Amino acid sequence: MERLGLFLCLLVLAGSFDEMSAHFRDDYDTIIQAYASTKPVEDWDVTIQYPKPARAREYNIQPGEEVDVGSSRDKGNPIDDCWRSDPNWPYNRQALAYCGVGFGAKAMGGANGPIYVVTDDTDADLVNPAPGTLRYGVLQDGPLWIGFSRDMNIKLQNELIMTSFKTIDGRGFSVHISGGAGLTLQYISNVILHGVHIHDLKATGPAVIRSNVTHVGHRKGSDGDAVNIFGSRDIWVDHCYFARGPDGLVDAVMGSTAVTVSNNYFEQHDKVMLFGAHPYDTMDQGMQITVAFNHFGRGLIERIPRVRHGNVHVLNNFYEGWGMYAIGGSEGPTIVSEGNIFNAPDTNDKQVTKRIDDGDPDYKQCLSWNWLSEGDLFLNGAYFVSGGAAPGSYVYSKAVSTASRVPVDKVGAITRDAGPLACSPNAGIC
Repeated sequence: MERLGLFLCLLVLAGSFDEMSAHFRDDYDTIIQAYASTKPVEDWDVTIQYPKPARAREYNIQPGEEVDVGSSRDKGNPIDDCWRSDPNWPYNRQALAYCGVGFGAKAMGGANGPIYVVTDDTDADLVNPAPGTLRYGVLQDGPLWIGFSRDMNIKLQNELIMTSFKTIDGRGFSVHISGGAGLTLQYISNVILHGVHIHDLKATGPAVIRSNVTHVGHRKGSDGDAVNIFGSRDIWVDHCYFARGPDGLVDAVMGSTAVTVSNNYFEQHDKVMLFGAHPYDTMDQGMQITVAFNHFGRGLIERIPRVRHGNVHVLNNFYEGWGMYAIGGSEGPTIVSEGNIFNAPDTNDKQVTKRIDDGDPDYKQCLSWNWLSEGDLFLNGAYFVSGGAAPGSYVYSKAVSTASRVPVDKVGAITRDAGPLACSPNAGIC
């Protein structure tokens, strides 16, 4: 009976492919109208090869290539400078994939795949989601660039399990995922999350959930992470808003690596980012994550981020304060803090760093862990306790992810636009 049930489920999903094809065509009508295209609908093909952004074309920048901010290419936020100055960005949405920096710079998301537009903000069926819903889009095979037809709030019944080579692009509309579960990226690669508000989340219980076109399985439930990156690589989270949830906002665990968290706005939350879940997860020793150009706002308590084992580059972020500490770690991680502004709270918790004893036998040597601060600005009594190798040592090379850095006196300006941008769906500077 279970096999028959699964077969029938697959038939239902397969039967919806024709409906999906028609849905894609309808969505192109929406795209044409929203973006004021000069091309008639019939001249558009479902799969469109998008050009690189203007700056990438001019300088022949390749995916993952470092961009020197001090050069003539860019003079501010290297990610935003890559695409925001193009007034035709709505026609060239997939050019964003060429603009990443740091360890997650090679994340291509749904680039070179078709566009899928979310027109339905419901999440009624976890096994056979309806075409037009976000859940339906993230389950499809192959690369897919997912946009939205209007402002919407999506309340997920349970965790949204994504598949590889997907972009969720909220530009042009106010898109919220709130009031329910968050996103799960489990054993996948090449995902871009951009321009979405994810907040006020809830833990969810056990459920039967489709995880791809051919697989339906029992899940134990979600802790309520906004974005749970589990055993995945080449992930880029950019220009999103995160706040208020029962667990982490962006967690990367179980061997996840090649991740960039950039240009996001975080506020009103306890445990912000966890990189490495357990002391015994030695697979996280090779983890590499970039945290860059974010604004860490009011009401954040700890884990901004908290690192086990791995290698993390904390670059050009603005910290309004913290409740306990900003950057913490255990199990000997390598952390490079560079060009950040740390504004300490008015309490006695002035130290940016915290070395955490969670049973690590090497904790007694915690001051020998390789933690480095270079070019940071400390305000209101904030201070960073460095340790380990001297500045310039080769040991820090595994935690330095990009040359795309700006002087600390510009960090306030480049993080002012952190979070989802107020982009018009029509052509114009975003």
